[in-house]
Amino acid sequence: MSRVKQVDKVHSLQIKPWFTLGLLILFFVLGNQSKAQTPNSSLLDSILNTKPILKKVAAQAEKYRLQIIYTSISRNSKGEASFTPHYFNVNPKTYFYCASLIKLPTAIIALEKMQTLNTKGITPNTTLLTDSCWPCMNKVEKDTNALNQLPTLANYIKEMLLVSDNAAYSRVYEFCGTDLLNQRVKDWGCKHTYIINRYDGRCYQENNFNTNPIRFLDSKGELLYEQACVKGKPIQSLNECNKAVGKAYYNSKNKLIQQAKNFEGMNECSLTDIQLILQKLISASPDLKLSKSDRQLLLRYLSLYPRESLMPRYAGKAYYDSFKKYLIYGDSKKTITNQSLRILNIVGQSYGFMSDCAYIVDFETKTEFMLSVALYANDDEIINDGRYDYNTIALPFLAELGRSLLTYSRQQSKGYWPPSVIDLKQLIDKPE
Repeated sequence: MSRVKQVDKVHSLQIKPWFTLGLLILFFVLGNQSKAQTPNSSLLDSILNTKPILKKVAAQAEKYRLQIIYTSISRNSKGEASFTPHYFNVNPKTYFYCASLIKLPTAIIALEKMQTLNTKGITPNTTLLTDSCWPCMNKVEKDTNALNQLPTLANYIKEMLLVSDNAAYSRVYEFCGTDLLNQRVKDWGCKHTYIINRYDGRCYQENNFNTNPIRFLDSKGELLYEQACVKGKPIQSLNECNKAVGKAYYNSKNKLIQQAKNFEGMNECSLTDIQLILQKLISASPDLKLSKSDRQLLLRYLSLYPRESLMPRYAGKAYYDSFKKYLIYGDSKKTITNQSLRILNIVGQSYGFMSDCAYIVDFETKTEFMLSVALYANDDEIINDGRYDYNTIALPFLAELGRSLLTYSRQQSKGYWPPSVIDLKQLIDKPE
């Protein structure tokens, strides 16, 4: 009887159908927004209110497409790390062009694949020759940055991570193939990462899914293994964010096109995805099928400054210490003298977009944290005109934010300092 009365009472409200529909739409929209955008951290809100450049960019977060993830790290008595992320304006629907960030997962996957060739006597230091089977492809049999000018996977990865070399990335991309690259990032739980482009050469659109024949040779020049030309499966991004950026752009023929540049069909990697990948590497996650030596190779070259490489040797003026250390040091080209502070990171810079994903460790104060940032610095909104605001907006912001969060992190209580972190310092300090 009471149930009938409750039903009668509801009917007596006489809710109009249009009102019910409106509520349903509102709840749907709010639900989708909450899933897409992570709530802002009060910690980051306060940090961003401390310095003029931080205030300026944060106050116009939508204009600058600003996204930040700061992750504190604490360890238990076994040295196991716990990661606590703090977010500012993080949303996969806030598009940014990942550029060279994609080089980190590509390097990891290449070393994973190399593990499967060990039984054939092939290692990352085995000679790797790239052939061609399509007119747009590059044939490469010499690497002038290698000690004996013979290309190897290890040297390509070193060039990618030390100075973000695009040709080296393209050779590693071709070794992996797009099917493997995209399957592995999916296996890791990356929902907004698509590796579908080289960064050199003349291959476009579907031709980027075709990868070159590759040969591995022993020290006597004898063939150890041959990989045929591979035709990959075309992949389209499932991220439905708006990828049209700017108000105009110059095309490949240097003609000004009076409309936004569409980044559809280009490599993608969200800020949460690249942070996840670096976090897996730092924590030695079993998700990454790497040998101990392969993981050490990656950690070492993510951390070194270009001048610390003896082969290839990079000139100081062109490749200053902060060449790819945007956080903390990005607003200066001076030699970095602090030996206890190291940044293991991957960066991106192209079309006005600038990003940095880093694990930052101060061995002296026993401080460690992760910081990932992406922003767009292009006030005139014209892409490919060579006039971006990297030096006036992006780098000052990234450097100041890095310094502010380093200061904050140093002031926090410290947990255990495991042998693995001490071993990391020895690995980094080891001379070439």
